[in-house]
Amino acid sequence: MLSLGLTGGIAAGKSLLSARFRELGAVVIDADQLAREVVAPGTVGLTAVVDHFGSEMLLPDGSLNRTALGARVFSDKAELAALNAITHPLVRAEAAALKSCAGPGAIVVQDIPLLVETGQGPNFHLVVVAQAPREIRLERMIRDRGMSREDALARMSAQASDEERAAVADVVIVNNGTREDTVAALDSLWHGRLLPFAANLAAGRAHDSAGAGFGALKPHVEAELGAEAASRARALLRLQHAVGERAVIGALQHDGFGPVFRVVPLEGILPELILGALAGAGFFPVSDTSGGATVLASADPGQGTRIIFAA
Repeated sequence: MLSLGLTGGIAAGKSLLSARFRELGAVVIDADQLAREVVAPGTVGLTAVVDHFGSEMLLPDGSLNRTALGARVFSDKAELAALNAITHPLVRAEAAALKSCAGPGAIVVQDIPLLVETGQGPNFHLVVVAQAPREIRLERMIRDRGMSREDALARMSAQASDEERAAVADVVIVNNGTREDTVAALDSLWHGRLLPFAANLAAGRAHDSAGAGFGALKPHVEAELGAEAASRARALLRLQHAVGERAVIGALQHDGFGPVFRVVPLEGILPELILGALAGAGFFPVSDTSGGATVLASADPGQGTRIIFAA
């Protein structure tokens, strides 16, 4: 399956993208919804919240007083970290269970507001970020959510910056125009990149970067990925996440299509184990070199990362 992480700052348009992904046929896992479920009455999550923050965080019916808890944590970073330490492991466990039920050809989108803050970017084949200018977001929060400007600014300051999110993003969709404009941008991504990517993963094959399609996509891809250094950094983190401490990864010369890495299994590690991990990350063999190394390429039609695998 194709695994996507979806994130964005508060009021940037992430909910719009999430809803459109669901309409297009993606399996959408909403971290906010799971976060509510793991602290529902009778759960271990709610018990842990009350143990830390006190019984004043409960409403008369025994459910969580979200307004009181929000006021507490969004003005105190230490308390926010304490809440995250309680809820995030529970949410991830629930998300993993839902993801395991998706079929091999599915596109699974995990809607995670704090994806960047929690360092989850490398867990996904791609990260899509909803972005909007700061003043537009503030206007939306005041108009649509009834928040004061001070409260809105406090919520924004508790999250990653636009620059931090952009560094993690493979695709940034800017939501500063009409709803139709934003939906059209996502639809283009879905049909032009995500569906072919998912099909390649299901078939266990690399994208044919030598074909005409890749050359036509390349200028658009570079705009999405940003600077070469950021693209290389994201690719390296994904590879490190995939192989763990079972192989040595070195960066080689950029080949004009994307980053190139050399992956060498550590002594005693079966090559098949590393190749399987790389396949899970979306990289499949395309050729053998004369020196016995194997060249792998990405199943993603929107990027040209190559791996030289030397067993």
